[in-house]
Amino acid sequence: MEVEAQADPETVEGSMSTRLTPAGARVLDVASELFYSEGINTVGVEGIARMAGVTKKTLYDCFGSKDELIAAYLRGRDERWRGWLIDFVERHATTPRQRLLATFDALAQWQRNNPRGCGFVNALAELPSTAHPGHAAIAAHKRWMLDYLRQLTVAAGVSDAETVARRLFLLQEGALAATTGELLSDSQQQAKSAAMVLIDSS
Repeated sequence: MEVEAQADPETVEGSMSTRLTPAGARVLDVASELFYSEGINTVGVEGIARMAGVTKKTLYDCFGSKDELIAAYLRGRDERWRGWLIDFVERHATTPRQRLLATFDALAQWQRNNPRGCGFVNALAELPSTAHPGHAAIAAHKRWMLDYLRQLTVAAGVSDAETVARRLFLLQEGALAATTGELLSDSQQQAKSAAMVLIDSS
């Protein structure tokens, strides 16, 4: 059974890069790299503009503020993650149960390619105010992930799919935090083992 993840129109309606001018796209590319590698609060708009080869005025014309640029970075990261995850799951699994477990393998692979851990966990730590526009992007990312797990759980015919999906989501969130904090190098594999027990007992 194919599972089609539902898109959130607020975050996935067209690629952010296709709605930007070439200068705006360069700014977003540079900002995305720097925000992830160096930290959101460490990076200033002056450095972003300089590396993107634009003026600060151009940056502000495109995004309005640093806060909105941060939100655009998070929405873009979320958009890339959704497409990558769905593709990974479909390429590495054939049965509904395999698809559920493949989400843990996908997280492990993603983390190997992203050495500073989860960009959303990192951003949340740097953005304490819930009024910051980046919080909405983070919340949309988490809601989509929970919904995707819910769809996969229903497709797998798991009893009490809603509860199981929430528990799988918590397993993944805990594994992300553990990896980001460099507590467990195999956190996703540990979480996957726990997920297998949870799924098989449901």
